[in-house]
Amino acid sequence: MITKENALNIYIDGSSRNSPRVGGIGVRFILTNSVGQDETEDIPFLGYRGATNNQMELQAGIMALKEMKKRTLPDYIRQVAIHSDSRYVTDNYQRALFQWSGNRWRNQNGRPVDNAEQWKELVKLIRKIGIPVHFYWVKGHSKDEHNKAVDKAAKASAKAPLNAPLTRVNVRRKHTTRPLSRGSVEMMGQRITIRIVTSEWLPIQRLWKYRYEVVSKASRFRGNIDFIYSRLHLGAGHTYYVLFNSDAANPQVEKLFRETKPKQRITGQD
Repeated sequence: MITKENALNIYIDGSSRNSPRVGGIGVRFILTNSVGQDETEDIPFLGYRGATNNQMELQAGIMALKEMKKRTLPDYIRQVAIHSDSRYVTDNYQRALFQWSGNRWRNQNGRPVDNAEQWKELVKLIRKIGIPVHFYWVKGHSKDEHNKAVDKAAKASAKAPLNAPLTRVNVRRKHTTRPLSRGSVEMMGQRITIRIVTSEWLPIQRLWKYRYEVVSKASRFRGNIDFIYSRLHLGAGHTYYVLFNSDAANPQVEKLFRETKPKQRITGQD
């Protein structure tokens, strides 16, 4: 169990499950009283429909800081210490503060940052708190009683998913039997036929994010499923003959030649 002195310690956790996809968050506040004892308060939250695990880990931090802003803290509090078992959050919050926010929410390679709207909101809250906010990693599923408590709360929150999805994603069933694998399709400036499995508009970067499967018979990537970005709008469930760029760090569809009709379903096991 890890708590920081002279701090409002907050434990957070996010949970997500499929069939149907729903998510929840858990938040616990910990203050040390005048005799040195920790006083805990669990903050209940409703869950979210269509949520990924990373979205819920971020949302837990956002809602914790929003809740904190409603309160008057004791004078001895010098920092907000947020404890999370999500490396996605603890390893990236400083990048969001000092790099991504100044680079139009793209990473150093120009690739759009996922969940940019949530990161932007988290950064805004951190900057308005008035005292330092730090995120600390804690090992998940350990003996830490606070981590166990927020894990349980997040799972309970997911059972009441009354909040709308944080993002709108159009989804179609994939035809390939292979799982998603980032980077499984090389960017070589090639012409290729792909079928769009999911489409999501990224309003901050003003781009579309696609999960797609390769259907070109002649491609050695046939049956692979990967992510790509584009300013071009492609419909989920539709098949297109397109031109890829040659930047593996920032994969994009550069040109649309035509929409096509696949001659047969792919299995990914050719």
